[in-house]
Amino acid sequence: MQNIINYHDEYIMGTYGRYPVVLVEGKGATLKDANGKEYIDFTSGIGVNSLGAAYEPWILAVCEQLKKISHISNYYYSDVTAKLAEKLVGLANMSKVFFANSGAEANEGAIKLARKYSFDKYQKGRGTILTLKDSFHGRTLATLAATGQDSFHNYFFPFPEGFKCVERNDIEDFKSTIEKNPDVCAVIIEPIQGEGGVNFIDGDYVREICKICEEKDILVIFDEVQTGIARTGKVFSYEYFGVLPDIITVAKGLGGGLPIGVFLCNKKLEKTLDAGKHGSTFGGNLAVCAGALEVLNTVSQPEFLTEVTKKGEYISGKIKQMDIPKIVEIRQKGLMVGIQIKGEPKLYAKKCLAYGLLVLTAGEDVIRFLPPLNITYGEIDAGLEILKDILVGDA
Repeated sequence: MQNIINYHDEYIMGTYGRYPVVLVEGKGATLKDANGKEYIDFTSGIGVNSLGAAYEPWILAVCEQLKKISHISNYYYSDVTAKLAEKLVGLANMSKVFFANSGAEANEGAIKLARKYSFDKYQKGRGTILTLKDSFHGRTLATLAATGQDSFHNYFFPFPEGFKCVERNDIEDFKSTIEKNPDVCAVIIEPIQGEGGVNFIDGDYVREICKICEEKDILVIFDEVQTGIARTGKVFSYEYFGVLPDIITVAKGLGGGLPIGVFLCNKKLEKTLDAGKHGSTFGGNLAVCAGALEVLNTVSQPEFLTEVTKKGEYISGKIKQMDIPKIVEIRQKGLMVGIQIKGEPKLYAKKCLAYGLLVLTAGEDVIRFLPPLNITYGEIDAGLEILKDILVGDA
């Protein structure tokens, strides 16, 4: 395994704090490294492998498309992309779709869409996007500028203009910022801030924002890159708030393991980006879309969504039963779980890895779980037993 790590490091930039493990295969939420050691996967590739490793129906859908044609230019039409678009529009209660390659690219497109709508209606001078403190929207320059965490900003100045950050769950700060900045055209919100620490956004806060934005013709964008595609027990997490956004961005779990990004818009915006105003060479790749359609057909079933909710509550309940003093708070919605702890979460993540459990971290003090949505209860129990041993043993 060390030979592979050395080989990798010789040619690939060191932009990630990688763990010293080479993962080579798996099934569901159980993965195996190059030495044959098994791991319980509570990460799903940061929410990407929504149906786990080697999910046969997804593999079949992708392979069947690859046998026909893997990619076409967006100058031509495809029934595969149309079917996926129809499914997305129906589930999201939106009007139109644009296909991209990643969450950052989806958010970039949403920003362009919002600014184009405002320009068409109000001309120049109304292009500012409001974001929330502790948010994360991507690694491109524009989405970094939108990200409400200073730790991501260093080194890359100057950033594109037109972004202002407000305190999350503080409606007075939002109102004050709107009054002081008549150039605001949109606000972008993660229903749950994943990278920021699995921080929940208050429902009344969201509903009041939506009310104000409707009155002032300010667009509401929901960044569902991490929370969407059944991750929290609903196909889209905005459903918990009882509101309907103007724009939704999706990525990660939609592709089931292949790269995809999407932004959707309502009827008011459906003609805003006409021919030549936006594009993506690989957006709508046929093999990726075939797999994504299989993902949606699976995770949108009511019984599947119910199971996601049950499994999330099962995980939360089992952790509470551990009664470990160093656990400060459990933040859980569906299979998006954050455990706020006393201590350095990355140290615990390394210890979990050594004993066969893959976990994520978030913010400064949170251990984060984003397991495959079809993880079994046996895999959950095995993973939580390792976590308990680590946390208790370090007490």
